[in-house]
Amino acid sequence: MFESPRRCGNILNAWSESLEELQETQPVSPVSTDNPGKKRKKKKREQQRSFSVPQLFTAASVASDPEERNRGDTDQRAETEEPIVRGIFQIEKRSCDVVLTATRVIWTQIQPETPTGDIKASETNQDEYVELKDIFAVKLKRRRSVGQQTGGTLLGITLFQCVRKGKKLKDHAIHLSNLSVDHCEVWFKHLKDLLNGFRNRPKSLKVFVNPNSHKKEAHQIYKEQVEPLFKLADIKTDITITENKGQALSILKECKLDEYDGVVCVGGDGTASEVAYGLLLRAQMDAGRDTDSIFTPVRAPLPLGIIPAGSTDVVACSVHGIRHPVTAAMHIIMGHLQSVDVCTFSSHSRLLRFGFSAMFGFGGRTLALAEKHRWMPSNQRREFAVIKTLANLKPEDCELSFLPLTQSQKVTEGKSRNDSTKDSPPNTDDEEEWQKIKGLFLNISIMAIPCLCSMAPRGLAPNTRLDNGSMALIVVRNTSRADFIKHLKRYGSLKNQFSFSFVETYTVQAVKVRPRPWSGWGDDTLEENVEIDSKNTPMISSEGSYPWNIDGDLMEASEVCIRVHPQLITLFGVNTEEVDESTVKCSCI
Repeated sequence: MFESPRRCGNILNAWSESLEELQETQPVSPVSTDNPGKKRKKKKREQQRSFSVPQLFTAASVASDPEERNRGDTDQRAETEEPIVRGIFQIEKRSCDVVLTATRVIWTQIQPETPTGDIKASETNQDEYVELKDIFAVKLKRRRSVGQQTGGTLLGITLFQCVRKGKKLKDHAIHLSNLSVDHCEVWFKHLKDLLNGFRNRPKSLKVFVNPNSHKKEAHQIYKEQVEPLFKLADIKTDITITENKGQALSILKECKLDEYDGVVCVGGDGTASEVAYGLLLRAQMDAGRDTDSIFTPVRAPLPLGIIPAGSTDVVACSVHGIRHPVTAAMHIIMGHLQSVDVCTFSSHSRLLRFGFSAMFGFGGRTLALAEKHRWMPSNQRREFAVIKTLANLKPEDCELSFLPLTQSQKVTEGKSRNDSTKDSPPNTDDEEEWQKIKGLFLNISIMAIPCLCSMAPRGLAPNTRLDNGSMALIVVRNTSRADFIKHLKRYGSLKNQFSFSFVETYTVQAVKVRPRPWSGWGDDTLEENVEIDSKNTPMISSEGSYPWNIDGDLMEASEVCIRVHPQLITLFGVNTEEVDESTVKCSCI
C-alpha cells in the first residue's frame, strides 16, 4: 500500500513497491498519535493533498488556456473518469504522482514535509496533464551501450506529444522515469491500447517520392524529416521512388488500395496533382463511371497526405497553412482530415483530368516556356520564364462563359459545409443561367482553393475556401505591361491585388473557355523581337492547342470546361482559417 504522497521522501522506495500496490487508486495515511488539534490540521492537509480526479482540474488551470475554455464537455467528462492506472514517476527530475485516465495523463508533484510536518508554502504547485489525443507514440525508454540494438536497462516510459507552435506542428517528448519493469509494462500496455482507439490515425501508408522535385531534395526530406516520425508512430509504409512522370498515376490505377489507410506524396504541386488525379480516377473506375461523358464523380477512397518538397507548394500551403514537411507529417500521423473541393477539366464532354486550380494565358505560357528549359535550375528557370513571357506579353482572344454561384446556393453550401455525401453536380444545362464575356485577356485563373504560397501570402484567391463548393474566377483583361506588372507585384504583399479596373473577379461553379483563333500568328513569331501592338494582337497557337497551368503541371487543350465538385477528396490537414483567425481577408470576390 502506498504511503501518503506528502510522506514519501525517497522516490527509490516507491519504485520498489509491488505491482499490486502500484495499481491502487487511493493513498492511505499512516496512523498518527498527535493531539486532536494537530490531527484536525493534518486531516485538512490530507484532504487537500489526497488524490481524487476532480480536484486535479483546477479552475485556474482551465481558465488560463482559451482552448480549454472551449472544451467544457471534454473537461467535464475527464473529471468524472475513473483512473485506469496510477503510479509514481520522476518527471523533469521531480517525483510525481501520475494517473492515467481514458483521456489524459495527469501528474502531481510530491511535496516533502518540513521537520515540523508542514508543507512548505513555496512548494505549492498546480497539477499538470497532457491530453491523450495529443500523444501520437509511446515507447519504453532504455539505456543501451554503443552498437547495442536490443535490450538494455529500462529507465521508464517516453510519451511523444504533438504540439503546435504558431502554424507549425512539432513533436515533444515527455519522459516518465521509473526503474520497475513490471510497472512500466503495465503502463505501456494501457497507453498503447488507448492510442490504438483513435480510428482516424493511419497504420499503413502508400508513399510516392518524386526525386526530381524542385532541387532534387524530396528523397532527403522524406528520409531525414518524415520517415523517422512515421517509424516512431508505428506506421507501416510502402515507398515508391518515381522514375518518370505518370508512374504514380499508373500504380494507383492498378494497386490494391484496401491495404492502406492513406496515400502520401513527397514533391511539388505537379506531384500532388498527379497523385490526387490517380486517386480520383481510380474511384471513378471502381464505381463504373464513364469519363468520356458528363458524369457525377465519386469521392476518392483514401485520404491524401502532401509533404511539401517543391518550389511553391500551393496545395500543401493551402491545407497546412505553412510550407513545413514536419507539420505535414504530423497532420498525417495525428489523422487530421480536411475535405477539399476539386475541379474537373473536360473538353467536348471528355474528362481531361482532375485538379485544384488552373491558369490560362500568362500563367500557362510561363509554365510552357519553363518546361522547355528544364536543364536550368528551378529558381532560374522560373525567373527566366516570367521575364521572357512579360517581354513578349500578348493577350489571348477568348470567349468566356461562366455559371455564377447564386446567393441561395451560397447559403446552402454554408449550411452543409461538412456534408461529405454531396456529390450532385451543378445544373449546367440551362444556358440562360450562363454569363458570357468576350475580348482580349492577359490571364484567366480558376481556383477552388486559396492557393497560398511564400510568393502570395494572401493566396492567389484569398476569399476562396477549401470546402465551400465554389471556384474563384479571376479575369485580367488586356492592359499595358506596366499595369500588369503592378498587378503581379500585389500578390507578394498584403495589398488587394484585384483593385484594378482591368481585373474582374467572380464566384462561380462552372467555367467554359473558348479561344478564338486568329490566322497569321504562331509560336515562331512570338520568339522574334518584332514590333507589334500588344493591345490589339492576341497570342494564338499555330497547332490549335493552348497551354494550361494546372496545379503547376502543363496541359495543352483548346476548348475547356471546368466544374467544381464539393469535398471530392480528403487531405490530411486542417482548415487554415480555423487555425489562424488573423488571416487577412478581403471582400473583392
